[in-house]
Amino acid sequence: MKIGPNSTRQTNISTATPDQIVIRGKDLCADLIGKISFTQHTWLLVTGAMPTETQTRALDAALVAIAEHGLVPSVQAARVTYAAAPEAVQGAVAAGLLGCGSVILGAAEAAGAFLQQCIDAGGDRRAAIHKVVSELRSEKKAIPGYGHPYHKAHDPRTGRLIEVARELGIFGEHFETALLAEEVIPEITGRKLVLNVSGAIPSLLLDAGYPLLGMKGVPILARTASLIAHILEERQNPIGFALTEAGSEVISYSGELPDGFVPQKTEE
Repeated sequence: MKIGPNSTRQTNISTATPDQIVIRGKDLCADLIGKISFTQHTWLLVTGAMPTETQTRALDAALVAIAEHGLVPSVQAARVTYAAAPEAVQGAVAAGLLGCGSVILGAAEAAGAFLQQCIDAGGDRRAAIHKVVSELRSEKKAIPGYGHPYHKAHDPRTGRLIEVARELGIFGEHFETALLAEEVIPEITGRKLVLNVSGAIPSLLLDAGYPLLGMKGVPILARTASLIAHILEERQNPIGFALTEAGSEVISYSGELPDGFVPQKTEE
């Protein structure tokens, strides 16, 4: 049984001999190691081309912006997993990455697709945004890249990424569309939803020429560094079990109880 398309079986990312390793057409040892940054290497791996200085700085800014944001669910998952299985650092990192989805980190790709849809519609941009946002609302879907539970009035990371885009001279139609949408959304929802970092990152990177298909990988790559830092700290200053205990303290049981069960009183 054949599963998947009957296409040519090949890759153009890398190959090797016993004496040489080739990455995207470049000699790993002669052309890349010690000569380019990891950010440049990431762009090369994803796109197949070396980035310009502007593209490198744009991707660098995006990675730094989203790498760390406190004890979010993905970080808690990693720390609790490490507390339970300290022999498996990779398992703890994987647990954190598995907690990256449409609410945490995954919104960058969805926000990029939203912006691209508004741009591809052509015609009046405001009308296009109005139509796309109205469709999302009618389907009871969130507007990706807008609103933040903590940074309600303004996401400071968004402001800085806008500055970076202008400094690099790549503030283009994606960022323009993103900010215009921020104006249009209240007309439909009746409340202001600020452009958050998950909307600013694709705005910056798409204007820089980064592919939309690779957008979800940006926050995942960035957050991996943070997860490693949290796991290292967990080894030195464990709080994993404290996180689980804190959860038990604030979550109450609401199910049925057997006769004679007496709830344990918490110490004040």
